[in-house]
Amino acid sequence: MTSYIDPSRENFDRFKALPRDTAVHMLNLVRFKAQADYPEGHPLAGKGLTGKQAYDEYFRTIQPVLERAGGHIVWKGAFEAMVTGPSEWEWDETFVMAYPSAAAFMGMVKDPDYAPVVVHRQAAVEDSRLVRFAPVES
Repeated sequence: MTSYIDPSRENFDRFKALPRDTAVHMLNLVRFKAQADYPEGHPLAGKGLTGKQAYDEYFRTIQPVLERAGGHIVWKGAFEAMVTGPSEWEWDETFVMAYPSAAAFMGMVKDPDYAPVVVHRQAAVEDSRLVRFAPVES
């Protein structure tokens, strides 16, 4: 089974080729590792954190970076039941982040304070999907 944790170069290039001056909503689907897997030498390596605990640390520590980028959660939901589709739901976290522009999102991932906190996400995540959508008025 293929896992997706960080964007591939091809997918990120596709993202960057789209307009950068328009608002974006990013659908996040995340499945956690049973045990967080921090790199050797990280202060939390070997501390017995679950993937969920490591992801919570990621979300706590990324807040200043998100605020600078103008990012915020516009929707978060807890799975209850599949109505149409396969009976199993494989995601532990499901939410949508809004950014004022694709450029703001790209600025966030290039922010020097992003690299030290993304290690928590990488330690926590077994598999994920990050999908760009253009907000549409109903």
